Amino acid sequence: MAVRMTAGKGGEFYVPYENRTGCESIVYFTRDLSAAGLQKIYKKVSGVLHGKVAIKLHTGEQHGPNIIPRPWVKNLFEKELGIFDDATIIETNTFYEGDRDTTEKHRKTLEVNGWTFADVDITDEFGTTTLPVKGGKWFTEMSVGKSLPDYDSFLALTHFKGHVMGGFGGSNKNIGIGCADGKVGKKWIHEADSGNQWGIAMEELMERMAESTKATIDYFAGSIAYINVLRNMSVSCDCEGVAAAPVVTPNIGIVASLDICAIDTASVDLVYALKEEDHHDLVERIETRHGHRQLSYMKELGMGNNKYVLIDLDNDECRIRPADAVTHVVPFVG
Repeated sequence: MAVRMTAGKGGEFYVPYENRTGCESIVYFTRDLSAAGLQKIYKKVSGVLHGKVAIKLHTGEQHGPNIIPRPWVKNLFEKELGIFDDATIIETNTFYEGDRDTTEKHRKTLEVNGWTFADVDITDEFGTTTLPVKGGKWFTEMSVGKSLPDYDSFLALTHFKGHVMGGFGGSNKNIGIGCADGKVGKKWIHEADSGNQWGIAMEELMERMAESTKATIDYFAGSIAYINVLRNMSVSCDCEGVAAAPVVTPNIGIVASLDICAIDTASVDLVYALKEEDHHDLVERIETRHGHRQLSYMKELGMGNNKYVLIDLDNDECRIRPADAVTHVVPFVG
C-alpha cells in the first residue's frame, strides 16, 4: 500500500566516482556484444541461480527495434539455462494502453517478436500478490504478479537505455516497473492519489520505482543476479517500440553483477565516460528527468553500493576504470 511523504533532491546531478563513499562491489564488463559475450558474462554471476529461475527481460512492443536480440537469449537458454529445474521468461502486463496491456494482446506481441523458444509467464495473468517493502517511505508493500513468488531465483536481463520519465532504464527499472503488476502495482508507482496516470515524476518517481524493486530483490535475496546490455541505447524506452527515438549513442558492451546499485551505477558511468558528442543526448535525458535519484536512493535503502571494481573480461580480468573501458568500443554487428 502507498503512503504520502516528501521526495528527496539531487537526481539531476552526476556524482563523480571520487566523491562517493562506502564499500566496493564487483561488476564484470565485456565489449563482446554477441550471444557468446552474453554467455561469457552470465557465467560470472550465475552461481546464485538455482531451482525454478525467473528471467526478467523486456520483451518489447511489437517489432521494437532495440530490445536484446532474441538469438542471444535463445543461445543462453540452450547453452546455460537448461541445467535448472525450470527457467522461464517472466513479464507483466502494462499500465499504459498498447500491445501488452492485456494478456491476450501480450501473448500476441510475444509471438510477433519471436519469444517462442521458451516459456513466458505473464505473472499477473491470474491475479496479484504483495511483497513487503522494508524501510520504504512511499510504500509498505508492492503489488506484483501472483506467480512471482513461485520462483526460487531471479535473473534480471536488462537492455540499458534511456527512458522518457525515468531518465534511464537499467536493472532497477526492469524490476521495479517490470515486476509490479499492470493494474495495481504500476498504478501505485505512477499515479498514487493524483488520478493522473502519469502524475508522479522526477525524484518521487525514482524513489517509488526503487522501493518497488526492493520488494522483489529482498524476496530473492542471495538468489538474484543482474546483467545490463548497453547496446542500441535510444533515449526512449523499449515500451515505445517503433516510435522510439533514433539511436545516437555508441554501443558499449555488457555488464553483470550481484549488486543492483553497482551495476546500474557502472552502466551510467560508462555512458558518461563516452565523448561528450557521443553521450550528450542520453546524459541530457538522464539529468533532465533526475534519473540519478534512482542510484542515490538505492544506496540509501541499503540495496547496494555506488562504488565498484570493474573487471574487464576481455583483458585477463584486470581491474579498469570506466573511462578506460570505453576506449575501444566494439560496434554491434548483426
